[in-house]
Amino acid sequence: MKVLAVADSDSYLKWAAYLLESLPSGCTAELTVIRTPITPSAAQIHAAVAGAATDPPVLSARALRRAAERFRPDAVLVACTGPVVDVLVSEVLAGLEPRPVFVSGLPGISIPATEKAWLFRSGCDLFVLHSGREVEEFTAIGRDLGGGGAIGLTRLPFLHNGQEVPVTGPRNRVVFATQAKVPKRREERERILLALAALAERRPDLDVVVKLRALDTERQTHNERHHYQRLWQSLVTEGHVRPDAVRFAVGPMHEHLAHAAGFVTVSSTAALEAIAQSVPLLVLSDFGVSAEMINLVFENSGLLGTLEDVAEGRFLTPDEAWCQANYFHPAGDSDWVSRMVALVGQARSGRLIPAKSLLDGPQHAAARRRARLRVEVPPKVLRVGYRAKRRMRRYLGAF
Repeated sequence: MKVLAVADSDSYLKWAAYLLESLPSGCTAELTVIRTPITPSAAQIHAAVAGAATDPPVLSARALRRAAERFRPDAVLVACTGPVVDVLVSEVLAGLEPRPVFVSGLPGISIPATEKAWLFRSGCDLFVLHSGREVEEFTAIGRDLGGGGAIGLTRLPFLHNGQEVPVTGPRNRVVFATQAKVPKRREERERILLALAALAERRPDLDVVVKLRALDTERQTHNERHHYQRLWQSLVTEGHVRPDAVRFAVGPMHEHLAHAAGFVTVSSTAALEAIAQSVPLLVLSDFGVSAEMINLVFENSGLLGTLEDVAEGRFLTPDEAWCQANYFHPAGDSDWVSRMVALVGQARSGRLIPAKSLLDGPQHAAARRRARLRVEVPPKVLRVGYRAKRRMRRYLGAF
């Protein structure tokens, strides 16, 4: 079986690389990156596929189509943001012969399930999720909306346990994992940095680290308006913190956790990595526990805490029943590979009924054209066009 994977951002690339590693022996896999305005940097690509013989190429839409025609995959893992998934499946990769099975999914926590996520992936034959709770919620959405294909289950593929990631030094690190989307407000982010600085002052034996998803100069899946590095420099300039109280770092999360005595986040899949590696942790509730804060899944987990807990160095361990329902189901329950193999068998025998996208139709044509521009036009040219469009709107608005 041959599997072609295509990703469009750092988080999706990491997810795709790990999923390909879980394929059974005998499979042939190729990993690529589609060129868009959020294409990861060379350093991000290298970190996402750490251990691979070569880094995946970054391809235009036309080059991706040619690569697919040469490779003739049995399945295509479309590991991309929603609009890009839709346009790749419905247009860029449509009409491949033989038609591959299209597989998609979400790279992290997907609670609460959203109709938008289902709609954008409704043209895919298999939707990969990571917990029984996610499967239940998306099954209900699929039943209500129609469209889409089968749903498959797997463990989040980067949940390394302590045996897989041996500790090579002292556990003296407290890791704060940033999240691009939340909290949104500058002052809320500054409160987090001040709490981390207070912890560093109170516990000089600890190495307090802000683990970044991307450097200030790099792109990521979601834009980050108030980057923590910039905020820290402002706090230093204003005399609120010592410059060396905390440090900023990138790199694989599991390597940081191998040295961690504690972990902090507002909302990040990395919290699950900390649980897997038996690192005590805190999920901050100071800014609310809601779908908007992307931390609703942590209700009743036993992990919700406050910035005061951070400053005092108090960390928690998760509720076992919550773990079983959320992302830590037995390995034997995972069925995404067997479902994909069955779908490939149906496709080879001509029995596969392709999933039908709910976004087909004239009412969605304009949105698809915009998505197609994202994958066909070089990002620099696209950004120039966006700036020109904004200037024209301001100009016309002046009349």
